[in-house]
Amino acid sequence: MRTCIISGGMIEPDFAFPYLQKQQFDIILAADRGLEFCYHYQIMPTYILGDFDSLSPKILNYYKENHVAPIREFNPMKDNTDTDIAFQQAIVLGSSEITILGATGGRLDHFLSIVQNLKTAWEKKIPAYIVDSRNLITIPVETSFEIRKEEQFGKYVSFFPLEKEVASITLEGFAYPLDHHYLPNTSGGLCVSNEIVEETAHVSYEGGILLMVQSRD
Repeated sequence: MRTCIISGGMIEPDFAFPYLQKQQFDIILAADRGLEFCYHYQIMPTYILGDFDSLSPKILNYYKENHVAPIREFNPMKDNTDTDIAFQQAIVLGSSEITILGATGGRLDHFLSIVQNLKTAWEKKIPAYIVDSRNLITIPVETSFEIRKEEQFGKYVSFFPLEKEVASITLEGFAYPLDHHYLPNTSGGLCVSNEIVEETAHVSYEGGILLMVQSRD
């Protein structure tokens, strides 16, 4: 079951609307101001969640009056962000894959919190993605995987260790390959803006948590 969380950050409609149509998610969770995007583009959410402190009362009342979807309203004085609440709901619903739109382009503290959500999904072996018009961010759930050039999200592929280090990382089929390389969290730009030069690229590593960013200009 594939789930999309629409969060309250910056969403570029020219990208997000066709992306949602193409992906055909099974569940759409609207988190707080993410409901505004659903309202303006006639996207039907499966669940609506949040404290709604940044959402127009007019929009919230529309969904309440028309009983479009179940609404879970929270006190603004809470321990979790609205996106975190939606993410936990996605896990409870049994999602096999989680994508988050509207995670970028706003407050960095909220964005970093969502990166932590990716780590939560990784621990549960659930593929999870942060997506906007220029970036796809994920923590691969497998320590060995392939990226097909014709299917990649963007021209550039970057890798970052989320903890102290990533051990023995190997990159094959890239412009800048690595062979069982030690990648500490002080590596700076070593694995930034690599490019796939063969039909299929191979990535493997032996320990740590690896954040992957596919991006385009």
